[in-house]
Amino acid sequence: MGVFDRVEKKLEGAVSGVFARAFKGDVQPVEITARLQRELDSEAKLLDRDRKLVPNDFTIGFSQHDYDRLTPYSKTLNAEIIPVLRDYAANAGYLFNGPVTIEYVLDTSLPVGRFTVTSAAVAGVDAAEPTPSEVRNARLVVEVNGVRHPLAPPGFSIGRGTDADLRINDPGVSRLHARINVVDTAAGQQISIEDLGSTNGITVDGVRTRQASLGEGSRIEIGTTRLAIVSPTSDV
Repeated sequence: MGVFDRVEKKLEGAVSGVFARAFKGDVQPVEITARLQRELDSEAKLLDRDRKLVPNDFTIGFSQHDYDRLTPYSKTLNAEIIPVLRDYAANAGYLFNGPVTIEYVLDTSLPVGRFTVTSAAVAGVDAAEPTPSEVRNARLVVEVNGVRHPLAPPGFSIGRGTDADLRINDPGVSRLHARINVVDTAAGQQISIEDLGSTNGITVDGVRTRQASLGEGSRIEIGTTRLAIVSPTSDV
């Protein structure tokens, strides 16, 4: 029996039993996990000869019937499914760049027994989370994975290492990758970004660059992580 067959058997043992009896005839937990496993395979992106980056953030859409039946068990299901996905990824040489999360949502267009999966590779971000008042009082903020960080002088460094002010657990990000500089002037706030000698560089508004001015609406790509410069009150 191959390694992937063993993982599949473990999957079946982990999420069958009580769940299969509870959801007989509906979407089965084993089906969900097998579909997530295929999502890893189809979305794997080559980092180097031995490693591939795979999604770690999953959203699963269910019909009303399946949603009503499954969501009360979501925490228990995830506690069983996520370790199986981690084992599968380790055996396949896949790399997650953040914690694995699975969200269950309602999709009224789906028939009973069918479900959809969307995924993304979302890097874990380590930084002191600002208070709501700090965000509201900022002229502009940088948004990373749904969290907004005020842009205030003198700015902050971004990287994967412990020396970075804003740490992003993304294998495509260097230990000290870039710095966002913020200067308050009489004419307003001047914001810029500079590459700190990173391996993979930075992209601003679709253009690869070593240094660029930033303003509201600027989009930055560092590794596989996207950042946006936005107003504290805007919806992104």
